[in-house]
Amino acid sequence: MNSRILEADSMWLEYEGRKILQNIYIKLQTGHITGLLGRNGTGKSSLMQMIFGTLRGQSQSVRVSGDYFAYPYQQPRLISYLPQQAFLPPNLRVNDVCKLYEVDFAALCRHFESLEQYGRTRIGDLSTGNRRLVATLLVLLMPVAFTLLDEPFAALSPINIEQMSKVITEQRARKGILISDHAYEQVLGLADETYLIVPVGRSILLKNTLAELEEFGYI
Repeated sequence: MNSRILEADSMWLEYEGRKILQNIYIKLQTGHITGLLGRNGTGKSSLMQMIFGTLRGQSQSVRVSGDYFAYPYQQPRLISYLPQQAFLPPNLRVNDVCKLYEVDFAALCRHFESLEQYGRTRIGDLSTGNRRLVATLLVLLMPVAFTLLDEPFAALSPINIEQMSKVITEQRARKGILISDHAYEQVLGLADETYLIVPVGRSILLKNTLAELEEFGYI
């Protein structure tokens, strides 16, 4: 697989004069898992939405292998995004949603056998944990070059978090993955490199990860 690089820079976002993000730079690469950490309110989710292309800031530039894309999500098989909020149509059955996302239902079951019984179940009838599990798997298994995961471990049981981490690691071979989650130890265990967004809205590529996280008051 030829390596592809996604670079997001000049990412500037403010609301009513309050700067959320400024002069952000972050790089994703196929074959790599990139961690994104930061306290609540530092703009992690906003940054993912800007990279995906559904949120416009005062300034932003997203390039893939040197080509600029104003709305990356509109490019076929380029990028997928898992938001924190529920987004799957509640009235559709799991099988049908899989077809929309170009993911084989059998692939979900291969990773989580417990889902086999829910193929004909409507999304809205799933438990909160299973809805999140299905949503995360669909976004992660989509045939795209880059995947953005915002809180992929939310609402999952410890055993499912462990299994999901294995799926994320497996998918690294096929794409570049950006992951942000409050379970920072899980993120650090998966990530090849990690960025920290500090309260002034800057992104810092961590070199001495734990020491710098402590220095900036994250841990």
